[in-house]
Amino acid sequence: MTVDRALTKAVIPAAGLGTRFLPATKATPKEMLPVVDKPAIQYVVEEAAAAGLSDLLVVTGRTKRAIEDHFDEAVELELTLAERGDAETLALVRAPTELARIHYVRQGDALGLGHAVGCAEQHVGDEPFAVLLGDDLVADGGELLRRLKAVRSAYGGSVVALMRVPADEIHRYGCAAVEATDEPDVVRVVDLVEKPAPGTAPSNLAVIGRYVLDASIFGVLAKGVADERGEIQLTDALRVLAHEGLASKGRGRRSGGVHGVIYDGRRFDTGNKLSYLQAVVELAVERDDLGPPFRAWLQEFCARSLAKPTQRTEEHTDPQGETE
Repeated sequence: MTVDRALTKAVIPAAGLGTRFLPATKATPKEMLPVVDKPAIQYVVEEAAAAGLSDLLVVTGRTKRAIEDHFDEAVELELTLAERGDAETLALVRAPTELARIHYVRQGDALGLGHAVGCAEQHVGDEPFAVLLGDDLVADGGELLRRLKAVRSAYGGSVVALMRVPADEIHRYGCAAVEATDEPDVVRVVDLVEKPAPGTAPSNLAVIGRYVLDASIFGVLAKGVADERGEIQLTDALRVLAHEGLASKGRGRRSGGVHGVIYDGRRFDTGNKLSYLQAVVELAVERDDLGPPFRAWLQEFCARSLAKPTQRTEEHTDPQGETE
């Protein structure tokens, strides 16, 4: 049996336009929007580091320089804090630079998630690698990523994270048709559909933004056919690998293909305004320094809000599937 080299590389696509958060993201990358007091992308990098992923490639685009600056040294600021003797704040400023080795490559044209992942081929080479989408904040200290790595080690091929979502929301995601395995949280993916039309989804299992991918994905992406929006979809490439894996089924446990880990932990879509606000509130409540007074204020605020007469407001929808 082939033994994988230690899986230490991860790719973080961060080239999207962030149109759902305009005008806030007109000049600020969506990945730099704060969740309490850290930018959203720092949580993602911390998660990767906690899972043993120490070599990260961030796929950026124009107007994303702030991401590179955040994970770089801030010499003047650090000197000022050191001169003031503010060791606590100095440690907070230095923390992002100490998480991992971070490299950058630009996605020249916004041609979809599959194209963004394909930009990582030269850096990744022939090694398996993780992909973490910056929009998905998974608050579990790297537990899901460690499980994805373990499933890759056991079964080979590629592994995707799946979550059960309501039937009326599945059309917003890539959706997986699956077969059971001997492990309750692991399934074999037999088909994948990107954003299925309402009523046509093969399951309620949505692909969320955590993957461990075999390097063979690059060859499939290179041959990828653009969708109606001119984008190369990662889901379509994974569908090809899933079908290839089915053709080799029965050749032993490490038969490749695509497997899924069904995740029931906490995940926030920080590209969605409501989920973003939920992330801010939940993570703030858990903080030792902020939690007690913030929780007390929330209870008082909720009591006041419930006591007021209901006010009818115009409903604003937050479009999904918009180019990010």
